[in-house]
Amino acid sequence: MAMDKPSGNQDGIAVSARIRARIEKANRRYHANDNISAFIEPGELEALLDEVAGKMQDVLESLVIDIKKDHNTRDTARRVAKMYLNEVFRGRYVGQPPVTEFPNAEYLNELMIVGPITVRSACSHHLCPIMGRLWIGLLPNEHSNLIGLSKYSRLAEWIMSRPQIQEEAIAQVADLLMNKVAPDGLAVVMEADHFCMHWRGVKDNATKMVNSVMRGAFLKNATLRREFLSLVNLKD
Repeated sequence: MAMDKPSGNQDGIAVSARIRARIEKANRRYHANDNISAFIEPGELEALLDEVAGKMQDVLESLVIDIKKDHNTRDTARRVAKMYLNEVFRGRYVGQPPVTEFPNAEYLNELMIVGPITVRSACSHHLCPIMGRLWIGLLPNEHSNLIGLSKYSRLAEWIMSRPQIQEEAIAQVADLLMNKVAPDGLAVVMEADHFCMHWRGVKDNATKMVNSVMRGAFLKNATLRREFLSLVNLKD
């Protein structure tokens, strides 16, 4: 039997308030870069889109934009709401993508590098785009779970499609892969452009940010770390 679609406002309570109440009752965090999909019930994401579109329309009106007579911005509020919930911040509202895991039948234990993976996010300070590349280094052991090449991209996208700061984003990627693959060592390097610097503030188009996270053998073994970094090509 099909479930009725929840309305956006039940008993005078907005859908965002109902979701927030569930999270707080469970004593869980809901920071910008957290996934809250476990607290969203069927049909509520569509209702949340309606709520966000309505509030975005208020923002446009407060910016003194004539959304009734300006044909370019008449439907902008809903387009922006769909972009945030279904694309740019999708990693907050949907569960982890399915990942097929394979046993390490051949006992592979040599360095593996995946990348560059194109990543897109938005800074949680100004909601400006972050565009960059990600490299992942793995040192598997006989007990590691191997995953398909495309799955690294899917998992990275799931983490990055939330409001982020770069330092926390790659730490989240590293934590996820350590739990998923269980390697002896993991290394993640990210290079990105931050449009909060391009569009505003210093308006510097040339500056990039590069940072890394090293776990396990990559943290303890300087030779392995140097090998990984020498094989990662940061040149355009």
